[in-house]
Amino acid sequence: MGEALCLPPMKIALFVVLLDLLALVGFTYWALESDGVAVVETAKADGSARSTHVWFATTDGALWLEAGKPENGWFQDVQREPHLWLTRDGQRERFLAEPLPNPEGHERVRAMLREKYGLRDRWIAFLFDTSRSVAVRLVPAPE
Repeated sequence: MGEALCLPPMKIALFVVLLDLLALVGFTYWALESDGVAVVETAKADGSARSTHVWFATTDGALWLEAGKPENGWFQDVQREPHLWLTRDGQRERFLAEPLPNPEGHERVRAMLREKYGLRDRWIAFLFDTSRSVAVRLVPAPE
């Protein structure tokens, strides 16, 4: 019979750690990007365009986004210029962004996203601090 392949324990441990890391990254990517993702397009301070993937929720006919923290680039953009474009389900629409103050806005958008995204939302909330998120209500922009 042939000689058995024997790897040193350190190489096996490194391999297991790399597999775990790959699984973590893969699961996180799936949670963030697999379904129900829109692209928000805003104008940076220098006038160039910024495209950001975002989760969205609709309730009572209103469309809502969440800025994970007030420092997010797209949220800073809409503080300066509230007009934006949102592409979801293959449709591109123009909106005005209306941030809702915390804590009311934060609690409202967190509840909507928790309901819509379920396990995915719980996973992202486990990895990232969502305690400072800001709710943004989108209103159709006038023609």
